[in-house]
Amino acid sequence: AGFIKSPLSQKRLTGDSVELHCEAIGSPLPEIQWWFEGNDPNETIAQLWDGAWQDRVKINATYNRRSTSTVSIANLTADDSGMYECRASSDPDRNHLSKSPKVKWIRSQANVFVIERPDIKSHLTEVSGKLILTCNMTAPHPAIDGHEWMHGDKVLQTDGESGAVTSYTIEGKMEEHSGVYECVYKTSPVIKGQVTVSVAPQVVAYKKSEHGNEGDTGVMVCKNPSFPPVSSWVWYKNGQEVTLPSLQPIVNGSGRYIIKSTGNKTELRILKLNIEEDTGDYHCNATNSQGFGGAMVNLRVRSRLAALWPFLGIVAEVLVLVTIIFIYEKRRKPDEVLDGKRCPGKSNATNHKDKNVRQRNAN
Repeated sequence: AGFIKSPLSQKRLTGDSVELHCEAIGSPLPEIQWWFEGNDPNETIAQLWDGAWQDRVKINATYNRRSTSTVSIANLTADDSGMYECRASSDPDRNHLSKSPKVKWIRSQANVFVIERPDIKSHLTEVSGKLILTCNMTAPHPAIDGHEWMHGDKVLQTDGESGAVTSYTIEGKMEEHSGVYECVYKTSPVIKGQVTVSVAPQVVAYKKSEHGNEGDTGVMVCKNPSFPPVSSWVWYKNGQEVTLPSLQPIVNGSGRYIIKSTGNKTELRILKLNIEEDTGDYHCNATNSQGFGGAMVNLRVRSRLAALWPFLGIVAEVLVLVTIIFIYEKRRKPDEVLDGKRCPGKSNATNHKDKNVRQRNAN
């Protein structure tokens, strides 16, 4: 038995792609073939193979416990509309040129309708601090059941109107809302258009001030959150204007500099930081199709002993405190009485009395 797992009727737009899946079971494992018959009455059914139609047809098959096969057609045209048939057979003579197979091919069919893609005209208007994005789908087009506006995966606005024109308003400046916005028409199949808000790079430094110890590796990072993406990054050291002839760009791999730039992010590493040579301001500058922009990072290099000074200060404070306590206790003690020296007063009289008593007892 064999069957197509994909929907038996699919609608696609020109330029889109379609994919059909087929499964078959049997013993021994059946072979799966794909056949196509166009909507033209004079067109006959023909077998499809991998790489057909100027390499737009791709066929993948696996045979493990059951037979599975997938056919995908890319960059669809109106001529690709028609009936796609999955055939499966486990008869050993199924492909014999003279013998008729004992078991007939099991067949399953699906229809694909390729519709001419309507043209969507989009434009952007900036009025009184507002951005107005508009899409207009030209006729003829399928019935419209509503619209959606999206930015990435986020749905910004939705409605149930049937008009060919739809718009979305953004409060704020272009620099704050750059990117690709999609106008989605709820048709069968769904039709999408795009409105792009493009600005020069809005570069920001990950940290405006970086600190590093002498001998360590310094790292400075800049990124560009705006659209379109950055085409090139350049780092400079010191100065305020990148157009000054005296400023020379930092070359990746030169000296102790390592630059790593990937899309909207760049990173400058300086090996074995030196207080005298590396301290200063660094500029990261980005360029795209709309212009250029940059940011500044201030690098401060500290001495190797910078982390030791607080500890030495604490030790000094403890030593001073111990010395003060020692001197205070030393001065607080009374003078010791010399051995054998008698003190005048009542104590001497008491000693004489005790001596007389001892003499009488001895007698």
